[in-house]
Amino acid sequence: FTLGNGLEYVRWAVARGLNVDEFAPRLSFFFNCHNDFFEEIAKFRAARRIWAREMRETFGAKNPRSWLCRFHTQTAGVSLTAQQPENNVVRVAIQALAAVLGGTQSLHTNSMDEALALPSEEAVTVALRTQQIIAEESGVVNTVDPLAGSFFVEHETNKIEAQVYDYWQQVDEIGGVLPAIDTGFYQSEISAAAYRYQREIDSGRRAIVGVNAYADPDEALRIPILKMDPQGYERQVARLAAVRAERDNERVAAALAALRDAAAGDANTMPYLLDAVRAYATLGEITDVFREVFGTYEEPTWI
Repeated sequence: FTLGNGLEYVRWAVARGLNVDEFAPRLSFFFNCHNDFFEEIAKFRAARRIWAREMRETFGAKNPRSWLCRFHTQTAGVSLTAQQPENNVVRVAIQALAAVLGGTQSLHTNSMDEALALPSEEAVTVALRTQQIIAEESGVVNTVDPLAGSFFVEHETNKIEAQVYDYWQQVDEIGGVLPAIDTGFYQSEISAAAYRYQREIDSGRRAIVGVNAYADPDEALRIPILKMDPQGYERQVARLAAVRAERDNERVAAALAALRDAAAGDANTMPYLLDAVRAYATLGEITDVFREVFGTYEEPTWI
């Protein structure tokens, strides 16, 4: 779905007269990395291969940088467990290593305590050190595509690539990316996958260490949890009130009105957004304009 959305952006940009080699090198993706080590590596390799092919063969890109599937990876928050949270250090390390072996350009490693609270400084430091150990000690960053040629990895890459094109065929039969979103197909497929995953855990078919396997009923929390400053809310409200009192509210109103007119028409809203920010319009005020013009998104139900 992410790659399909990216290609849809390219289609719209090209249809409006942009040269694909002028903007494609600046496109980038944000992917998630889960626990199945080799499957995740194959997923990233398949994404890179598909993007390069589509840029060359479908859109005729000539600049080699247009063929590159640049992507950032975050380890899977959904895989983190509140039970035995120290185990999350291992999960994150496996996911981060898979992302690197799969060719990610940048990486975010989750903290061990994120299933419990906002991460503590200690947990964030461990997550950072995980990246640094992979980068500085493991040697995996010294080789491009180090698992290329592995029968299993190549087989998994080919399989995932074929499955992507099968999915795109379904999307095309619905009418394309936008109709697939509007009719709820995307949301339905994502929800169904999440439901199947949770059912596998609940039934014991999928083992989650510390949750439905090797659980400790007498476990006590052994890691420090971040405690929020209860006065933080009051301080932020006071800062916001001071900004509203000190800014030029007539300028703010004019900027928001211009943004509303741009959103209601077909103008590029970015200059108007910047004008509103420069006038010190708040994020809430700006998003209220968009809610007024576009309404509030409601997830469609796939039938």
